[in-house]
Amino acid sequence: MRNSTSVERSIDAFAHRYLDRSTGGLRAGLTEFLVFGLKQAWACVFGASLLAVIIAVRLWYPSNAGLASNDFMTIAAVAIQVLMVVFRLETLRELRVIVLFHVVGTVMELFKTDVGSWSYGAEGILRIGAVPLFSGFMYAAVGSYMVRVFRLFDLRFDRYPRRWITALVAAGIYVNFFSHHYIFDFRWVLLAAVVLVYGRCVMHYRVFRKRFRMPILVSFLLVALFIWFAENIGTWSRAWLYPNQLNGWQAVSIDKLLAWFLLMIISVVLVAWVYKPEPPEQFTVGETSPEFRVNTGK
Repeated sequence: MRNSTSVERSIDAFAHRYLDRSTGGLRAGLTEFLVFGLKQAWACVFGASLLAVIIAVRLWYPSNAGLASNDFMTIAAVAIQVLMVVFRLETLRELRVIVLFHVVGTVMELFKTDVGSWSYGAEGILRIGAVPLFSGFMYAAVGSYMVRVFRLFDLRFDRYPRRWITALVAAGIYVNFFSHHYIFDFRWVLLAAVVLVYGRCVMHYRVFRKRFRMPILVSFLLVALFIWFAENIGTWSRAWLYPNQLNGWQAVSIDKLLAWFLLMIISVVLVAWVYKPEPPEQFTVGETSPEFRVNTGK
């Protein structure tokens, strides 16, 4: 796996030893499906761990504990991030991008809580204003997923737009998250710009021994949908609440899916500055990956 950590290379080698016998038919298809699920789960390990902490706090954290629940979640998030690096589940190069996600997200949180878009409990000392520090780790979890899925699936891109153009679109999206409270909301204009810029781009990815492809806009939507589901779990756990949830939980508005879709563009641009998008290798989609043939001799 390109740019993989030593732990991931060991897992990949282990998988090949036990799964290389699945060479055709239904068994081979099931193997690809199983590996796809396992890689996605591995890519989500930081976000899933953080979400598990949030749920555990909701269900079991004592209300009279000496340490505020928000502070506990912040300490737990820091511990998870440290363990990710110590056990070589993330590289220091990727950590820089994840820290950038944290900063970008925290700045947005400070503004959005100030204008009343959502709110957190006021308890705890590990916070900036009304924003507990664990909130930035939720954006870092998105960054962690993005950089990990990039290398786990050895992503390549056909007709990827120029990075300076994508940076301009991402900057416009980020500014609009703030400015739409005071001037016209350009989100639909920005959505049209995203479709125009990325519409022709196709993502190629390797699961186990075969490569597949998907329009990149579809991948953005799928990830945004996954984050929306996670956000529903987070608000159910009362880690933060929207105004319409203060008197009783209800599902997060589906309108938020558009916000997460646009946030995906910012995420992709940040990751693209660490892993420069490369064109696909020359092979037919669905055939055995050249990398697989080199590694296994098949």
